[in-house]
Amino acid sequence: MSKLDECIPFFNKTKINQMHMKSLRILMSAFLVGAVTFSYASKPGPWKNLFDGKTTAGWHSYGKTGVSGWMVMGGSLMTHGKSGDLVTDAEFESFEMEFEFKVKPKGNSGVMYKVIEDPAHPPYYSGPEYQVIDDEGYPPFNDNGKMVKINDKQKTGANYDMQAPSKFVSKPAGEWNKGKIVVNGNHVEHWLNGVKVVEYEYGGAEWKAQLAKSKFTKWTYATPRAKGKIALQDHGDESWYKNVRIRTL
Repeated sequence: MSKLDECIPFFNKTKINQMHMKSLRILMSAFLVGAVTFSYASKPGPWKNLFDGKTTAGWHSYGKTGVSGWMVMGGSLMTHGKSGDLVTDAEFESFEMEFEFKVKPKGNSGVMYKVIEDPAHPPYYSGPEYQVIDDEGYPPFNDNGKMVKINDKQKTGANYDMQAPSKFVSKPAGEWNKGKIVVNGNHVEHWLNGVKVVEYEYGGAEWKAQLAKSKFTKWTYATPRAKGKIALQDHGDESWYKNVRIRTL
């Protein structure tokens, strides 16, 4: 008796004609093949350092060759401000990225992904942003002539100006936080200090509705894409990044 026959012992074969048995075997075979395929699903690739803790290898200043302003200090990749954004040499599609970060009091920075490098426009013109900021101390700013405070969609861990964090778990400015970005096809997650704070479908119906209410509607940002570069934002303030690593999904 074959293993396939063992899967259907409850059938009385004497009452099933040959055609029905053939159809049943085809269906059962498809099921078994599917089960085998599922059990051997691909696994994430190995972790690779995006920052080796010693050099700026693998990065360059946005729209330029080489690195200007950003430096390695105490095992951290940092900027004193006004250095311009830093971007990876490579592009990434589906990935999981982990990093640690901090900003000085009243500081602002961010990690962008799916970035299209175009010197005519900054990285946030094309790429979603994992917001990094002093949630409590960032000062009011001028928004079309009105002084306003940051809103929830502009706080740490947010998908900037699109999705606010579901929980506010950032540590005070000057302390290290742990961030994680997961991009698996169109499914995106932001994690902060071990908590998933943002989850969305890139290019999906809800994303398009949120996009329509944002400032990105006429930017390259509004056109979904499979892959892009990763950028660290210099918003004019001191910021630090370390233990930056990535693996493909």
